[in-house]
Amino acid sequence: MPDDYFMEIALTLAEEAADNGEIPVGAIVVCRNRIIAKARNQTEQLKDVTAHAEIMAITSATQYLGSKYLPDCTMYVTLEPCVMCAGALFWAQLGRLVIGAADARRGYSRVETNLLHPKTRVETGVLAEESQALLAKFFTRLRT
Repeated sequence: MPDDYFMEIALTLAEEAADNGEIPVGAIVVCRNRIIAKARNQTEQLKDVTAHAEIMAITSATQYLGSKYLPDCTMYVTLEPCVMCAGALFWAQLGRLVIGAADARRGYSRVETNLLHPKTRVETGVLAEESQALLAKFFTRLRT
């Protein structure tokens, strides 16, 4: 399946997050063309600053597989992971990361050290405009 297909699903999860007052970020984990985990930001709902979509998706995927490592998996996430999430992806040894929109303020790529596992392949900009538009709409609505 093409990357756009899976990113569309992550975007739907991001929209659900926004509908629940969360920063609109969605993530899915795919293994052998099968979705094994779906997650969205839940920091407000759970009152847990670590409840980012990526962390929730890692937990769900590792439980599904019965392994703490995800080398044969791809994560699709609508917004570039923060430093915390990139660190978790490093430890999970994710095989591939597909990112929608870049995060100019808090994204892991702003740090001078590569936080992802050396074997993790990264693709950026998949449905970036849609991801960015969803974020802009959320923050505009929040400010008014």
